[in-house]
Amino acid sequence: MVRKWFANLSCIVLLASCQSLNTGDLLFHVVEKGNAITDVTPGMIDHVAIVLSKDSVIEAVGRGVKTTPLDSLRRQEGYYIIGRVRRADPTLSIANARHFLGRPYDRLYLPDNDAIYCSELVQFSMVDKDGNRLLSPIPMSFHDASGHITPYWQQFYEEHGMEVPEGYPGSNPGELSKRREVHIKGRLR
Repeated sequence: MVRKWFANLSCIVLLASCQSLNTGDLLFHVVEKGNAITDVTPGMIDHVAIVLSKDSVIEAVGRGVKTTPLDSLRRQEGYYIIGRVRRADPTLSIANARHFLGRPYDRLYLPDNDAIYCSELVQFSMVDKDGNRLLSPIPMSFHDASGHITPYWQQFYEEHGMEVPEGYPGSNPGELSKRREVHIKGRLR
C-alpha cells in the first residue's frame, strides 16, 4: 500500500514538474561559486538556455549553438531556475533560435559578428507574435562592484590583442534574469 502511494505521488510530482516547463522557457544556470562572468554581472547566473521540449534545450556553448538533452543540464553543478519571457511567442522564438544552430560560440562577446553567446541567443530569439524582439541590448560591463575592470577580463582581451569592450551593446544571463520582461517561475527540479 505504501509503495503504491509513493509511486502515485512520484508520478504526480514528475507530471507537475514537466507541466511547469514549457517550450520557449529559459533555463538560467545558477552557480554556487563565482567565476569571471558572475564577478561582473548581477547574481550568480553564468548561463542561459532556451527550452525546445521537455527533453531538450538550445544553447550557445563552447561548441557553438546546439541542441542539448535536458538531462545533461541536470547533471551540472549548481542548479537552474526557469524563466518565461512575457509576451514571447514560443513558436516564432524557437524558430528564431533554430536559425542560429551551428553558429560558432562568441568567446569575445562582441556584437555584429557571426558568432553568438548564450544570452545573445536569447536576446535575438525572443519575439512577440508580430516578430518584434522583446529583449533589447544593454551596455556590456566587465567591471566589478568597485567600477574597475577585473584583471581576468583585462588579461583575456589583452591576449586577444583587444581593448575590453566595456559599454558595447550586448547582454548577459544574470541581467536577463532580472528584467521585467522575464517572469521567474521557480527552480528546475
